[in-house]
Amino acid sequence: MNPLIVVTGGTKGIGRATIENFAARGFDVATCARNEADLQKLKTDIEQKYPAVRVFVQPCDFAQKADVLTFGRFVTALNRPVDVLINNAGIFAAGAIDSEPDGLLESLMAVNLYSVYHLTRALMAGMVAERSGHIFNLCSIASVVAYPNGGSYCMSKFALYGFTKVLREELKPHGVRVTAVLPGATLTPSWDGVELPADRFIKAADVADSIAAAYLLSKNTVIEELILRPQLGDI
Repeated sequence: MNPLIVVTGGTKGIGRATIENFAARGFDVATCARNEADLQKLKTDIEQKYPAVRVFVQPCDFAQKADVLTFGRFVTALNRPVDVLINNAGIFAAGAIDSEPDGLLESLMAVNLYSVYHLTRALMAGMVAERSGHIFNLCSIASVVAYPNGGSYCMSKFALYGFTKVLREELKPHGVRVTAVLPGATLTPSWDGVELPADRFIKAADVADSIAAAYLLSKNTVIEELILRPQLGDI
């Protein structure tokens, strides 16, 4: 049986690049996103490209706790050990604290923190029981560097980074590795409409390669924090 990777927000950007990377390594995939048509296209593309790989898809709105828990049950019902969990789904919105729309903090926290918390809780018991597995949380440079007009986005990513550090300590004695991934500006649909050259950004495939390299280390070793930046620095 193939190993299993679970990737949230798998149809675009870093999520899609990570699925491509691990499918090429013979991993089956369980993934979710809001758009069911995009999920079905992803499933078809990956299974046609890698005939030995199976892709399991489930629509999910990560702003909704019920949807996140439903996806957790969907994965659990596969009755398979989760070898890798990539908590990738997230949203970005700029805004200064004094002027950003009311409710922005709540919406960003729901997707960028609470969804990760609930899905990880739903799946981590199986990893602990197997004494194996690797959890990657897609944080951000904004998790450690505050900037003007970062507002609620920075707060949500700082909180995710804190959650990841606690998770690392709690799972350390159970054989489950935990890595915080902190990419700088990465060329994904979040940057659509921004007039900057592509070489000013990290490639999503480079983030996926870095995640795979961290996973492929021996079980004796964990990269606790993986920081990636554009060669020319932050945007």
